[in-house]
Amino acid sequence: MKIYTRTGDKGQTSLIGGRVDKDSLRVEAYGTMDELNSFVGKAMTELNPEIFTDILEDLEAIQNELFDGGGDLANVMKERHYKLSEEPIEVLEQRIDLLMEEAPPLERFILPGGSPAAATLHIARTIARRAERQTVTLMKAEEEVPAIVQRYLNRLSDYLFVAARIANARVNVPDNEYVRSAKVFRTGKSESKSED
Repeated sequence: MKIYTRTGDKGQTSLIGGRVDKDSLRVEAYGTMDELNSFVGKAMTELNPEIFTDILEDLEAIQNELFDGGGDLANVMKERHYKLSEEPIEVLEQRIDLLMEEAPPLERFILPGGSPAAATLHIARTIARRAERQTVTLMKAEEEVPAIVQRYLNRLSDYLFVAARIANARVNVPDNEYVRSAKVFRTGKSESKSED
C-alpha cells in the first residue's frame, strides 16, 4: 500500500461523502483537532506513568474522542451517523470536578509553563480553544455540523487547564502566576475556567 495517492495534488481533499478545497472551514476545523491530538500525544510522553496513571488514561480516551469528533466534522453524507456522544462530556466534567479537589488554591491568572508536561497541556488547551472557534465558524457557515463537537471542545479545554495544573502540582512545581494580576478568584479550591 502506498501512503501517497496524488489525489490531493490540486489542492482538494476527500471527506466522508465528498471533496472540498484543503483550506475549507471544515478542513481547518478537523485539521486543528488533529493538531490538538498530536499535542495530547506529546503530553502523554512527558507524564510519568507511576504518578499520572489517571491522567494518562484520560488522555488516551481523549485521543480517541478527538478522532471521533474530527471524523464527525469530516462527514458530509446525506445520512449522517456521528460517533461523538454526550457521555465523554459527562466524563470530562466528572474528571474536572475530581481533579479540582486536588488542585492547589488559585487566586490569580496563571501563565502557561512549569513542568514540560504542564506546558504541553497548556499548548493543547489553546489549540482546543482554536478548534472550538473554528467549529463555531463552521456551524455558522454550513447547513449541518454536529454541535456536540463544539461542546466537547469547550469542556476539553477546561479539562486540559486543570490537568496542566495537576501536572505541575504532583511534581511539586508551582504554577507561574501572572504578576500583574489582582486576586481574581476566590480563595480556597480553584473555581476558575480557562475561558468559558
